Parts: sequence; structure tokens; C-alpha cells
Amino acid sequence: MEEAKGVVKHILLAKFKDEIPPEKIEELIKGYANLVNLIHPMKAFHWGKDVSIENLHQGFTHVFESTFESTEGIAEYIAHPAHVEFANLFLPSLDKFDVLYYEMRPSLVVKAKVGWFYLL
Repeated sequence: MEEAKGVVKHILLAKFKDEIPPEKIEELIKGYANLVNLIHPMKAFHWGKDVSIENLHQGFTHVFESTFESTEGIAEYIAHPAHVEFANLFLPSLDKFDVLYYEMRPSLVVKAKVGWFYLL
């Protein structure tokens, strides 16, 4: 993994198996959220359920976002015993998942003027 400078986001899209009860899903999400207290390079954790109206979610029902200061921090997170233990509990509960990492970039400001858009 190439070293990224600046904030790096780890995005996990997930669909839990149909037979996993809501109480178990809640327990797993709490365990995932607790990793931020156990693994120093993990700076923040957020999650949510799909609320799209376009039906483009490809069956994914949950999204999990973790924040790191670098890709080096992600590598440390992946190898950390607490993450390995959690992943061994979490992943078998999923029907499917996808993972994506991206480096945060500054926003582009768009200004409308006489029907044309200019990037500032």
C-alpha cells in the first residue's frame, strides 16, 4: 500500500446474512466501534444503514467508515490483534462486503454564473 499523506478513510460496505438476528448485528457494530478505543491509529468510526431511494446499493445494507492519519496506520490497524480477533467474528456474519480506501482531498467550490459553472 503506497503511503498517503493526510487523512485516509477506510470504507466497508456490508450486507449481513439474512439469518443474523438484529441483536447480533447490533453487538457486532458495537464491537467494531470499540476498536477505536483499542487501536491507536484508528482515529474515528462512523456507521449507518442504507437509506438510498435510487436502488443502486447492490444489496449492501450497512456502511462503516474509519479514519486514519496514513496508510501506514491502516496497515498497523489490519495487523493489530484486536482487529484480527474482531474480523474473525464479524466477517463470517456477512453475506458480502467490499472495502475501499481513499485519501481525503480538499473540496472543490463550484460557483454558478450566467448558466456556467466555474471552479474557484
